[in-house]
Amino acid sequence: MTQPPDQPPHGGFGPPQDQPPGPGAPPAQGGFGAPQTPGAQGGFGAPQTPPAQGGFGAPQPPAAPPHQPQPGYGQPQPGYGHPQQPGPYGGTPGPYGYPQPPQQPGSYGAPQPGYGHPQQQPYPGPPGPAHGGSGSRKKTALIVGASVAALVVIGGTVLALTGGDDEGGGGTKKPVAQRSDAPGHSATASPTAAGGADPDHLNEGRGPGEAKVLWYAPAPDAPASGADAPGMWITGDTVVKAAYKQVFAFGAADGGTAWGPVTLPQKICAVTPAKSADDKIVVAYMSGGSDRAKCNQLQQFDLRTGEKGWSGEVPDGGLFDSALTIELTVSGKTLMVGRSQSGTAYDIASGRKLYDKKRYGQACFPAAYAGGTDRLVQVASCGVGTSDEHEEIQMLDPASGKVRWTQRVKKGWEVSRAYSVDPLVVYLTNRDKKTWNISTFTDSGKFRSEVKVDEKFAPRCGWAVLERELQGCQGVAVDADTLYLPTDATVSANEVVAISLSDGKEKWRVKSPGDRPMAPVKVEGGKLIAYVQPSYDTGGQVVSVPVAGSSHRTTGLLRNPRGAAGVENTFYDGVVDFTGGRLYISSGRLSGDDDSKEKLIMAFGD
Repeated sequence: MTQPPDQPPHGGFGPPQDQPPGPGAPPAQGGFGAPQTPGAQGGFGAPQTPPAQGGFGAPQPPAAPPHQPQPGYGQPQPGYGHPQQPGPYGGTPGPYGYPQPPQQPGSYGAPQPGYGHPQQQPYPGPPGPAHGGSGSRKKTALIVGASVAALVVIGGTVLALTGGDDEGGGGTKKPVAQRSDAPGHSATASPTAAGGADPDHLNEGRGPGEAKVLWYAPAPDAPASGADAPGMWITGDTVVKAAYKQVFAFGAADGGTAWGPVTLPQKICAVTPAKSADDKIVVAYMSGGSDRAKCNQLQQFDLRTGEKGWSGEVPDGGLFDSALTIELTVSGKTLMVGRSQSGTAYDIASGRKLYDKKRYGQACFPAAYAGGTDRLVQVASCGVGTSDEHEEIQMLDPASGKVRWTQRVKKGWEVSRAYSVDPLVVYLTNRDKKTWNISTFTDSGKFRSEVKVDEKFAPRCGWAVLERELQGCQGVAVDADTLYLPTDATVSANEVVAISLSDGKEKWRVKSPGDRPMAPVKVEGGKLIAYVQPSYDTGGQVVSVPVAGSSHRTTGLLRNPRGAAGVENTFYDGVVDFTGGRLYISSGRLSGDDDSKEKLIMAFGD
């Protein structure tokens, strides 16, 4: 393995280009979402032409119908350790010279490729098709005839707008924040097993040292085809969860109704994955119920009180810049709304527009965003369809949109995930060479290191294969100096590997206790917090591992009751958090099966 240079070579990090430009050379004409040759990947939210089988992010044929039993935390799935192709390293040289593993064609439910490639959910897949979703982004291609019409027609409900042209936006209207009514309570709250009630008898037969199920809530009614249940936010003594058309708030300790639920006019299609600095979130819902409806209606919530704040509609940015699906990102007090080729930033507290991010240079279009406390990362696609096609990473000031630094990605490489924003750790893929790379950067945007560990990693990054969601991964944690990734495992014990951000080399690794896979949740108080999956007759666990020193052994923090293992296994695409000594698991997707007694959220504690 060759040692990467202290800084990337001219022309950006990534493999050598066919025609590397000189330092500071502007990109060629074209751009993300610009017209492409027929057969290119479809538009953002528009009809797609599936690429060939296999390759990073390529759509794979389902191995079974979507209405099969759902995978859960204790069942085989690509969650923390979906089966992948065997190694060893010996493939095409990677961005900095050392060999990268090859990726072979696969299918849902079949062994998946890549040693560090974030895995998608296999079939048994989601109970029904998801529409959009938080952070969904797609490359835009030339669309003709009726497809163009579909981009510019808004179906269903339209919220208040004022007239006027957006700056350079091709005559589109600006959204105006409107004060909504008081918190809605039109829907009946789902019954919650709170205050010691346990109608499903999940705490019966608890063994010594086992925690208990503190409370749980059944899933709300959903269509037979299923429904999204994105996000989970914890603030103070309140846990908030979105599902289908509603936003629920539970007491963290007992599961009682904290506020709401609030019912929205149409189904939820995107949410801010994180809350703002002042405990605000924004939820997007569809403009109507027709096939031409867009994911462009915004509603702000105060997590502490449930008060509905400002609301508004996201306008299209112009031809091939649709708000059919959008991406919501929070950085401090800034909300960034991403379309297919642009982004608009708002003050999340008031809804006041802050700035637009549009095409820059000769042909660079914003393609995806990732947010942190005071950092906002923008990934742009440049020169699409030209010999200078490439991507760029920019660090923005979230308050002003000013570019702090720009890092060019070498031709052929795509920024697929951001494992962390502070420090910046990105996962890149090369479809043509069927390789992957994990690179880290300094605060000033210079290349810092790339992962050199010869291992199969398996963070869980969602099941969608035609969308880019930079911050959609679970089972990965990062602190100032170290990246923590789970090794591949299906139903047996695995390891978590600590990788130095300084040189990309392994620092240490720790084996999962027992015979079940575990994955990082977060780093807190000098310890790595990890979740161990349940088996069919053993509850899951929460463990901690010291990140410093010479001893890295797991210490049990919470051991869930065996009587709840069956239910704990049923959370499809579950969202996990451990805070205040309690473990919270919520579903990311509802099946819509009325007979399954599906749970929306569950809390464990002593």
